[in-house]
Amino acid sequence: MIATATTQILTLNVIPAGKDQPRVSAIGSRSFLLEAPGDFDLPAQRRIWALSQTLKSWTDLAEIIPGMTNLLAIFKQTPDDLGLVIDRLSEAWDRALSIDLAGKTVEIPVHYGGEFAIDLPALCDLSGLTDREVIRIHHEATYRVFALGSAPGFGYLHGLDPRIYMPRKAVPSLKMAKGCVTIGGMQTGVAMLTGPNGWNSIGFADLQMFDPHSPTPAMMAPGDTVRFVPARVEL
Repeated sequence: MIATATTQILTLNVIPAGKDQPRVSAIGSRSFLLEAPGDFDLPAQRRIWALSQTLKSWTDLAEIIPGMTNLLAIFKQTPDDLGLVIDRLSEAWDRALSIDLAGKTVEIPVHYGGEFAIDLPALCDLSGLTDREVIRIHHEATYRVFALGSAPGFGYLHGLDPRIYMPRKAVPSLKMAKGCVTIGGMQTGVAMLTGPNGWNSIGFADLQMFDPHSPTPAMMAPGDTVRFVPARVEL
């Protein structure tokens, strides 16, 4: 996931990523995207969480949006000196200490297979695994919520076994159902809305994961641990 905002389209790379240095890009005139160096993993995300805490003290920021191993900082006004902003963000990254978020455990009952598992056969073909092996590998893993985004309540989860990685579709499904349990690249998740979706569906979760009327609308939060629990397997 790349943190996004409803502001800009133009992206200008300002500082390329080095071995230990983040990549910092200007998104339009007020937004700056910092991408962590190194692997797409939990240690990188922990530093993003730490950086997010640090930036909360910056009074000139309008919004901070942590993403998956990246962070978008949106300023209240267009900065006069882009170089100074880049330096501030880079120095804040250098000072950021790794932190972990003490989240809750979320269990998601899943109906694996069946009418909603439209991409399970293709995943079996790609991986060389049987449908039962794919399901077992998926539900036996433990996942961490790195960030929320894309749709209200949607959690970007880390922890998918590489044996069942599957690229996103070149042509998205036009009307994938809300609740489909999906795999996209090295990530897995649950579709929050019915509509176009480029991820690959292997099952269905009949669970209210976002309630706009609740004091805490999203079931998941960054730092949470997620387990998928087989409620039914239909193959």
